[in-house]
Amino acid sequence: MNDNSIVLPKFYSEIKSDSEKISFSMPSDLQTGSFLRTLSATKKNGHFLELGTGTGLSLAWMIEGMSENSNLISIDNSSEYQNIAKKYFQKSNISLICDDAEKWILEYKGKKFDLIFADAWPGKYAVLEETLQLLNPGGIYLIDDMLPQKNWPANHDKNVEKLVQELESRTDIQLTKMCWSTGLILITKI
Repeated sequence: MNDNSIVLPKFYSEIKSDSEKISFSMPSDLQTGSFLRTLSATKKNGHFLELGTGTGLSLAWMIEGMSENSNLISIDNSSEYQNIAKKYFQKSNISLICDDAEKWILEYKGKKFDLIFADAWPGKYAVLEETLQLLNPGGIYLIDDMLPQKNWPANHDKNVEKLVQELESRTDIQLTKMCWSTGLILITKI
């Protein structure tokens, strides 16, 4: 089985083309996207959070897996990137917020989430504790890019190592590290 056998979500090709036009260089890969679609489908009528909308490539996968009564909040600090997602996803159950995700996480007072995909610095390397507090028991937290990536800044491997050690030391979660895709860590809150 290869990436060519993965069925792409609606608007994926258009978003990818628009992303390439603005030289967006941080897309999640197809395997992560397909996995997100499946995880979203496990939470019927779920409440989802994506940290790092980017141009909407991961968002497309999550929306495709969502049930009709699910809702999703996606946050990014770049309106240039997020405007591409807004072009394709104008639905009442999808909220695209252009804001500093760290600030948003610290100020959020709404209901907890069933699935959090942390694909940005906030929620992964910053305000991790506060982000995990936003997760329902039995909820899923997914992070990617845990294996070395070409676009990592110098010494980023130390950040990843510290994060993995911190997650492994927690007693309120179960986690699985996957050397698959870009390197995923799947967590459920117990």
